[in-house]
Amino acid sequence: MALSSNQLSPGEFSFRKLALPAFGPSLMLGLVEGAIYPVLALSALQLGASAAAAGLIVALVSIGQTLANLPAAAIASRFGERRAMVGAALFGLVALVLCLVAPNAWWFGGAVFMIGLAAAVFKLARQTFLTEAAPLALRARAMSTLGGTVRVGMFAGPFIAAAFIHVMGLAGAYWSAILAMIGAGAIAFVVPDLPTSGATHRRRSSRLVMRHQMHTHGHVFATVGVATALVAAIRACRQIVIPLWAESIGLNATDTALIYGLMGAVDMLLFYPAGKVMDIWGRVWITLPSMVIMGASFMAVPFTSGFTSLLLVSMVMGFGNGIGSGLILTIGADASPRNGRTEFLGIWRVITDTGGGCGPLLLSGITAVASLASGIVAIGSLGFVASYMFWRWLPHRRERPGS
Repeated sequence: MALSSNQLSPGEFSFRKLALPAFGPSLMLGLVEGAIYPVLALSALQLGASAAAAGLIVALVSIGQTLANLPAAAIASRFGERRAMVGAALFGLVALVLCLVAPNAWWFGGAVFMIGLAAAVFKLARQTFLTEAAPLALRARAMSTLGGTVRVGMFAGPFIAAAFIHVMGLAGAYWSAILAMIGAGAIAFVVPDLPTSGATHRRRSSRLVMRHQMHTHGHVFATVGVATALVAAIRACRQIVIPLWAESIGLNATDTALIYGLMGAVDMLLFYPAGKVMDIWGRVWITLPSMVIMGASFMAVPFTSGFTSLLLVSMVMGFGNGIGSGLILTIGADASPRNGRTEFLGIWRVITDTGGGCGPLLLSGITAVASLASGIVAIGSLGFVASYMFWRWLPHRRERPGS
């Protein structure tokens, strides 16, 4: 897998100068998601949805994001990343207002789906921006920081929303998300687009470009693309497994929240060191240990029987996930060609988001026919499969431009 080169040299690239345009919208989007995720199911239940329907409504964020990746690539390619994000922010604001005024669960589900559509545009635009802006020598650090800012936002979002909820009730979560979405749109409005080498391709049909990318880079999509989809699957299940297992061994909601929060804190603090290791030593030095640790920690969960043991395993899981921050973004950027990059990354995100959506379905299916412990072990095995695929198809040394 050849790594694509960039326009800016390490001397020209500055994290400080690009902090606002590159990471600002992602931080705001993380705040939006962090604010609403904890209350989506509760809102759906209040509007008359069953427990099963509420779960489906929560999943509509991910479903909308997956379905919107290719249209988002076409929009960003045609109009530019900045205008695409401004439009997505306006669309997201409409969706959040609809969440507030929804008269029934179906209306509310449609608004949640719209939030997923808007999120797809933001995430694709920022990945494309940094792939173009960051030099290869700093690419993993840039991508891990991008992933880290989203995690910081998702970590802080619930606490900010809690303050609004205390004053305004459940609607306060959506008002805090509205303010964050306005911030994301405002940042996108004031920052300039980065001139990219792919600008001339905006005159071409995105559908034709995507077809060309799928034909030309099919092997990449089928190998490291599938491996990153497995990463997304195990990450998505991590958010489900801990609460479910905690409930199964009799822990109360307070203990479960504390375990989940400490796991998230460990996860959130490791993104920059992980990116530095990938830049200096190569991608496999992070991808392999991240997936092995994740897989092993999943398989250890069924052997826990109380607060302390589950906390220890969860923190190891958070460490494994934390060192993999930006992994999917970095490998996608490495594989993307200079021409048609936005379309390539749109396809890449469809593959990885599909993995993230299928992971919980696999966990649910195995749990239904066997047991929760069996489902957790099966998901953990995906980490070992992904680690083998990365070892097989990723370069085992750090590549340099032109290598």
